[in-house]
Amino acid sequence: MKRALTWFSWLAVLISGCATPPAGLLETVERPAEKALLAGLRTYEDGQYEAAEKLFEQALQAGLAAPKDRAATHKHLAFIYCTSERISACTGAFQKARAADPKFSLTKSEAGHPLWGPVYQRLRP
Repeated sequence: MKRALTWFSWLAVLISGCATPPAGLLETVERPAEKALLAGLRTYEDGQYEAAEKLFEQALQAGLAAPKDRAATHKHLAFIYCTSERISACTGAFQKARAADPKFSLTKSEAGHPLWGPVYQRLRP
């Protein structure tokens, strides 16, 4: 049940973040960038971080339309980088997340994570 709610939340973000006239849900999730993002999120949730990293990079290269989607993609890349001890890449991904969406922030529980929390806290304004 928890996973289903996560997907509904992400789909809502995808739809609400579009700057162009509203597209239908199926049309939105079939765009190459958004399709790669959704696949990346699913793969990340399944614990396949190396594959998720590739899908997130693919989503960014394909041109995610919504700033919140770009920020979320960079955030997940930061999580992957920090957990694999690539701290400079983690720092850069958090900076890119903030550049994509100036309102970007981690939730309280995300910010308290022992691996990426300290990196994120150092970057807070």
